[in-house]
Amino acid sequence: MIGRLRGTLAEKQPPHLILDVNGLGYELEVPMTTLYRLPSVGEPLTLHTHLVVREDAQLLYGFFEKRERELFRELIRLNGVGPKLALALMSGLEVDELVRCVQAQDTSALVKIPGVGKKTAERLLVELKDRFKAWETLPGMTSLVVAPAAGALAPSAENDAVSALISLGYKPQEASRAVSAVKEDGLSSEDLIRRALKGMV
Repeated sequence: MIGRLRGTLAEKQPPHLILDVNGLGYELEVPMTTLYRLPSVGEPLTLHTHLVVREDAQLLYGFFEKRERELFRELIRLNGVGPKLALALMSGLEVDELVRCVQAQDTSALVKIPGVGKKTAERLLVELKDRFKAWETLPGMTSLVVAPAAGALAPSAENDAVSALISLGYKPQEASRAVSAVKEDGLSSEDLIRRALKGMV
């Protein structure tokens, strides 16, 4: 199992990135909460990782903090939740928002996530309630505040943002409309994704 990688951020193509570790490039998929906090390309980066081995692929997922990885692992243990849906949940809702939804048994924010209908949302809340009891006592669990990543605006920031939303499960037209609604000069793809997701949820 690959538990952690330390290297240089070689490429950033939301929601994928390549981490160069001594000349070996690891391709990872990350939730938007991690993406927002990435340094500029060429900067050092350490990510906590989770490896998923399937018959047809080996997929590596990266997280900025250990507790984000723990949340991902809790989610994929749930019946009917795979890595893609777990990443969509973690990208659409920050950790503290997800905890609040579970505590309040509030389905309204969950059903706006692609792939989550009313019945799925209700089932997730019931299953997560017991699992989150231990989490609620962890210090700082509900204080994840995401800082925007520094870096110059890429010419394809808008395209990157739309692609990232599509990979999370949003329809192309829906993704394009959401990004267009929030675009401003000077915004990075990470800023566009964050604003678009806030607008959708």
